[in-house]
Amino acid sequence: MAVVLVVTSAPPFVEGGHLVIARALEQALRAAGHDASTVTTPSNRFGRQASAYLANWMTDVGQTGNGKRVDQVISLRFPSYAVRHPKHVCWLNHTMREYYDLWDEFSSRLSPQGRLKETVRRTLIRAADSYLLARNVTRLFALSSTVQARLRRWNRVEAEVLHPPAPPRPYRCDGYGDYLFVVSRLAPLKRIDLLLRALALPAAGGVKAVIAGEGEDRARLEGLARDLGVAARVTFAGRIDDQALVDHLARCRAVVFTPKGEDYGFVTVEAFASGKPVVTAVDSGGPRDLVRDAENGFVVEPDPEALARACARLMADPAEAERLGTRGRADTATLTWAGTVDRLILR
Repeated sequence: MAVVLVVTSAPPFVEGGHLVIARALEQALRAAGHDASTVTTPSNRFGRQASAYLANWMTDVGQTGNGKRVDQVISLRFPSYAVRHPKHVCWLNHTMREYYDLWDEFSSRLSPQGRLKETVRRTLIRAADSYLLARNVTRLFALSSTVQARLRRWNRVEAEVLHPPAPPRPYRCDGYGDYLFVVSRLAPLKRIDLLLRALALPAAGGVKAVIAGEGEDRARLEGLARDLGVAARVTFAGRIDDQALVDHLARCRAVVFTPKGEDYGFVTVEAFASGKPVVTAVDSGGPRDLVRDAENGFVVEPDPEALARACARLMADPAEAERLGTRGRADTATLTWAGTVDRLILR
């Protein structure tokens, strides 16, 4: 039995997929007989990231509070991979994306002085990441080929892809109901407006949707639904608990998930675990690792007309939805937390 620390970094009052992974991984490590715990280290706001990296670098992960030696560390997200341990596996969710693939969008909103400051910080953070991910970890995994490609492009570091299984929940299928389901943080990068615009097209033929989640984009999306005349067919469910999530996944016809450049997206494997097909986009990133067009879902161009056609096709044919969803469940059956632990533990 090994003593294993799962380490991730998060700003206060912010939940994210890495925390879902951390909790599920800790549970799986314990189920495998290891003594496991999760440590959350600082992740500061812009302008204070250097101190967060230093705080992680200085964090003592060699011994537990009751004096046990820590045998291994598994880090998940920037800057948690700055912690130091002789047996350190990083299962990378993502680096600080504003300094990588989101730089153009992020920097376009800055003043000239702000852009200059952030350019300097970006250079330093990229250098620190490249060093830490190449020299400070014993083994490096990426949770999708999208994250793997970012590491190769910007940090010149190679990583193995290790897809996370669905979080441990009592998934089931209660049939193929009369609505599409979306669950996501409501933010511009999630492109939920793409679905709203698709529903407004004649090709969508009165398709209904339930959208679960909270975020800074909610008011705009609700206003857009009203402006497009689809508000009567769209339910904004807000934040939902695990039981409501499992219930919607069990009852919906299909799951729509069309973000831009997503790291991974748990909703894909959760939909498949519930026997439901997934509709995603060609540029959605992580979901493309698992969704295969016309085999376990649909992969469409990121435009309303293409999405409307895919959604209408699923709503017109529950038998096809069942065929695609059943294939998705079979495709991801080999993704297990026990198998994940086996790959992450160093021997």
